[in-house]
Amino acid sequence: MGVSDMGSPEDVGALTLRLFNNLVKVSDSMGRVTGSSRANRDAARDEALRRLSARSGIPRPPVVNAAEHVSHVLRRAIIEGLLAPGTQLSEQHLGAALGVSRNTLREGFRLLTHDRLLVHHRNRGVFVPRPDAADLADLYRLRQALEGGALRVAGPVAPEHLRTLAADVAAGDAAASRRRWRQVGTANMDFHEHLLMLAGSPRIVEIGRQVLAETRLAFLHLDAHALHEPFLARNKGLLALLRTNRLQQAAEELQAYLRDSEQQVLATLTAR
Repeated sequence: MGVSDMGSPEDVGALTLRLFNNLVKVSDSMGRVTGSSRANRDAARDEALRRLSARSGIPRPPVVNAAEHVSHVLRRAIIEGLLAPGTQLSEQHLGAALGVSRNTLREGFRLLTHDRLLVHHRNRGVFVPRPDAADLADLYRLRQALEGGALRVAGPVAPEHLRTLAADVAAGDAAASRRRWRQVGTANMDFHEHLLMLAGSPRIVEIGRQVLAETRLAFLHLDAHALHEPFLARNKGLLALLRTNRLQQAAEELQAYLRDSEQQVLATLTAR
């Protein structure tokens, strides 16, 4: 799929995320998970990954081998909130869920470790990392450069790109109306990925996907409602500017938007 192919995401990921959340049972007020419910949680996550692996129409880079497909599916699982920070990845379960060998899975892990989306601990295994405040500050610097730069170099926005951005905004509103705040976060990540695509640069999009996935990991520590609700209206405002090709004004608004988001996120993290 090329940069100009911006088909709207299917809702399979949202459905599987609801399934995942519904199957997690808390055994007591301390939040410990029973062995039975942990098995249900893992089974739901595996099913979610199987569905992600089979999906078409989700934003994705060209995939040339099985390991890249694995890395794409796991990256998308992070974007959709299916793999939380601190999660240990089981080769046995993931290999079965994705229908790949352990060697292929390990190569996919290696690709994502290089992208800082997984971390390998010697004698312990592979884990989803936990970004800290310093990571977040660095990620927002990158987002300012990438997303703001994409708008500054973009030409007139094509109708099909506007339709895709509008679909992201609508998906966020629909999820908010159902109080599915993590799904709002997924729609927001898709909106920002599609902003990157306006630059017409596969390299910007590739780097941006990594940065957005890392950002989402940090977001999963936070109250998704408080984090995402204020930015629903601002996404609509950016879309309105793009519809009238006011790209410079949109770039300036995005700069303020990202600055405000960074301050909100860092204030929450440092208060924890």
